[in-house]
Amino acid sequence: MSEEHEVLTYTDFGVAVREVAQRIVDDGFVPDIIMCIARGGLPFGGALGYALDIKQITEMNVEFYTGVDERLPAPILLPPSPQPHDLRGLKVLIADDVSDTGTTLKFTQDFLQQYAAETRTAVIYEKPHTRLHADFVWRYTDRWIDFPWSTLPPVRRRRPVAAAEQGAPEGAQA
Repeated sequence: MSEEHEVLTYTDFGVAVREVAQRIVDDGFVPDIIMCIARGGLPFGGALGYALDIKQITEMNVEFYTGVDERLPAPILLPPSPQPHDLRGLKVLIADDVSDTGTTLKFTQDFLQQYAAETRTAVIYEKPHTRLHADFVWRYTDRWIDFPWSTLPPVRRRRPVAAAEQGAPEGAQA
């Protein structure tokens, strides 16, 4: 393992999922639905769905990071957006890979708290300088994290598309 990087292997990912799921169960929180923050939260949220026996899994596309340690000024919610009527009265577990600055996690939680009965957050990693401390965390680190699903470059690069070109809902930027 590099001094500057925390490396998560697929084996460690499996351990992380089971340990976080057990913490959620031990806490007594019984989510109705898991909201994955795309893209890093998708593998974690899906795996938590299996570990917690939850089939209602959905996602929010929040754009904030544009590269290694490069961010937009504020998160942007990309379409399609979750439908508020689908969340009313539900207990929502928000899953992401890391709470680095906490900006994306806070943006997502603030959005969902308008509609859901209760929200809690789960991450694999949390950084010490985060704005939002997750309710359920596997490990804490101040290093850059190499996730097994994002260490290799894409097989094909897409041309970046601005949120406005994709038809982002008005007021979607935090």
